Amino acid sequence: MHYEANTRQARRLRRGLLLTAAFAATGVLIAVPVQAEPTLPGSGSSQPAVDAPAAQAPFAPPNINIADGETVGVAQPIIITFKDPVEDRTAAEKAIKVTSSQPAPGHFYWTGDKQVRWKPNDFWPANTDVTVAAGGTTSSFHIGDAFIATVDDNTKMITVTVNGEVVREMPTSLGKPGYETPNGTYIVGERFEKMTMDSSTYGVPVTDPEGYKLEVEYATRISNSGIFVHAAPWSVGQQGYSNASHGCLNVSTENAKWFLENSRRGDAVIITNTQGGTLSAGDGLGDWN
Repeated sequence: MHYEANTRQARRLRRGLLLTAAFAATGVLIAVPVQAEPTLPGSGSSQPAVDAPAAQAPFAPPNINIADGETVGVAQPIIITFKDPVEDRTAAEKAIKVTSSQPAPGHFYWTGDKQVRWKPNDFWPANTDVTVAAGGTTSSFHIGDAFIATVDDNTKMITVTVNGEVVREMPTSLGKPGYETPNGTYIVGERFEKMTMDSSTYGVPVTDPEGYKLEVEYATRISNSGIFVHAAPWSVGQQGYSNASHGCLNVSTENAKWFLENSRRGDAVIITNTQGGTLSAGDGLGDWN
């Protein structure tokens, strides 16, 4: 599906309507006419266009997490990282301008003196073009189709919809007692065709009865705390029936490959009905919690 979005984006480029606007692992990381373009300055208000320029930036050109020309999912927040600590947050927000081709009211939130994030109050509208301008750094990117995976621990199924239509259902096995998968809205991050999972990275020695170090295939990160959707052929018999993982979403090799190839960075994974509490909003991929 990501290749379809990329084709549409290339077509828009040809029409001249595009807005001016990394666990150790080896693997692959795997515009619309501008009319009444909503502008989201400062507080992120999505009122009709206000063409006043952003205020003078009290910071050097920062880093923006979404590359110019990139296509991301509907849950992807904008992350602006500054070279130096920002003393006046209000002034910094006023110097950041976010423009979208469809209304997307949202807000800023700070994770420290050197990083501010912005996201819409609800998921981005599918197939929206966005431009971010902040102190000399600009990025124009595209929000792709609304790929949303809903995981229900009651049924132990993953249901994937694209623009509201069910396109895939996958049996899964979540975190077993003591390792329950947290509830919440996760954001798709890195994707690896192969990677080594090592329990010692979160404090459980490989020699422990619950320790492990193994290579897995088709691993899609959905949390920085180490939760992935990945192939687990050893648990296919439990998938859809019982929980056997250390928190990850175990699926068959075929389903893991499909998920990796069809999801993209910024897509949403919503996990419900577990006994694992809620994913921390400070996880780095837990912004919606």
